[in-house]
Amino acid sequence: MFSFEPNCWSEHGQLEAVLLCQPSMLSVPDLQTAEDVKWSAPVNQQKAQEQFHTLRQTLENMGADVIDYATYLSAEDRALSDQLINRFYVRDLACVFGTTILPSQPMISMRKPEYVQAHLLFEQWFPEAFSIDDNDDFRALEYGDVLVLNKDAVFINVGMRTSMESVARIKEKIFQAGFSEIGIIDLPRRSDTFHLDMNCNVAGEGVVVAKSYLRYFPVEIITESSVRYDMTADFLDRHGFEVYWLEKYDTNPDINFFNIDPETMLISKQTHKQMLKKHPKLAKKKFIAIDVSELEKGGGGIRCMTLPLRRKS
Repeated sequence: MFSFEPNCWSEHGQLEAVLLCQPSMLSVPDLQTAEDVKWSAPVNQQKAQEQFHTLRQTLENMGADVIDYATYLSAEDRALSDQLINRFYVRDLACVFGTTILPSQPMISMRKPEYVQAHLLFEQWFPEAFSIDDNDDFRALEYGDVLVLNKDAVFINVGMRTSMESVARIKEKIFQAGFSEIGIIDLPRRSDTFHLDMNCNVAGEGVVVAKSYLRYFPVEIITESSVRYDMTADFLDRHGFEVYWLEKYDTNPDINFFNIDPETMLISKQTHKQMLKKHPKLAKKKFIAIDVSELEKGGGGIRCMTLPLRRKS
């Protein structure tokens, strides 16, 4: 279907192909409706579409092959998809582990239709790399809870949206994909912590940005033959990452950013850029800021809106 095969071994390699999905055709007209669907504020759909176009154009301008999966749906499926208000948060749908794509299972039932639609497309596009049956018997697994640190290690949060039972079922697939360690953290169940990428994120080679409270959390280290524990900083340090602890932050814009390549980060205009630049490894990094304020009202940031399918190793 496409002229490339999936390939991702990090969160910061040169982006070559990325999945997006344009926002729903429905507006969220008032605060009561927003609260009912677990959004932070009403959303103007015209503004949301304009901001999505900017996001797409920016990624294309940086040389990435951008795929909007909604444009590949049948007319019948598209009629449903256009009314799914969370569909532009594509990060949760799947994850590329090396050259393998593994599917997910949503915790929230209102998101199930978009997962099914996307997974059926992945099965058509990448039959050698993806199997829709790999999420059989999952309780919940959303890939906003997963960071692919490097060719050795994966970092996963089990908590509000991802279950330990699902990680137990998928761990052998991750090892088969070529990784040797899975680090598992169990974060508090709150609206500002429900995914790992709302708490920490790879900011480039050798540096992770994290909320300061994570320093107190142990990480369960699983290999094919053993289980042991490390503290968060020790686990990350062992895999070559210094942690830049943030004492003050605005969760989505300051944590939920996206690496286009080792030198370039895509951020929200709401991000406190100078705070990130205080770290010596980030001081010379190029920051591209775009307005996604309307899209962020759904509860996620730029990383949530992007699913890398291929990065240069």
